[in-house]
Amino acid sequence: MQTYVPTLKKSYLETVVPELRKNLGYTNVHQVPKIEKVVINSGLNASRDKAWVAEVQKEITTIAGQQAVVTKARQSVSNFKLREGMPNGVAVTLRGSKMYDFLYRFINIALPNIRDFRGVSQKLDGHGNYSIGITDSTIFPEISHDTSGRESIGMDITIVTSAPTDNEGRELLKLLGMPFRKPSSQAAATAAN
Repeated sequence: MQTYVPTLKKSYLETVVPELRKNLGYTNVHQVPKIEKVVINSGLNASRDKAWVAEVQKEITTIAGQQAVVTKARQSVSNFKLREGMPNGVAVTLRGSKMYDFLYRFINIALPNIRDFRGVSQKLDGHGNYSIGITDSTIFPEISHDTSGRESIGMDITIVTSAPTDNEGRELLKLLGMPFRKPSSQAAATAAN
């Protein structure tokens, strides 16, 4: 019986690992950076009703392919009208096959669906991890474009890698197909100085 191997994982093992070893001079295959997990997070307004919380949880679950968890406030903050224990977000952490399947759909289907898409920023967090904010969840094909009377759900997607530096993490994501925006000639000239 043959086990299921996601397309992106197969691509990582067959092309990305040898390419990274050649480009970055790794002597051991275990030095090659890999994607450890993908975290999808959506914040909520504390004053919203429970039906909205359930709607956001359902939508994030549909996008991720795994049950999302409602996060609750750890302490009260009066300026935000937030009480301890109130729902303030929805989150899901993907690993393994579900992580690779989600990344494949995100890179190849969802990102190109963004209107006037010209690529994503090349900025990583300093530890080889990449975060991107999505303002409208309807870029994912699983979500119905029937948005009559309902506001769009935004989310943050964080890709956690084992890369020790931003350059290694950027190279890993670039080889996996992440459509990074080309730096403008003015920004490149400033960086060169």
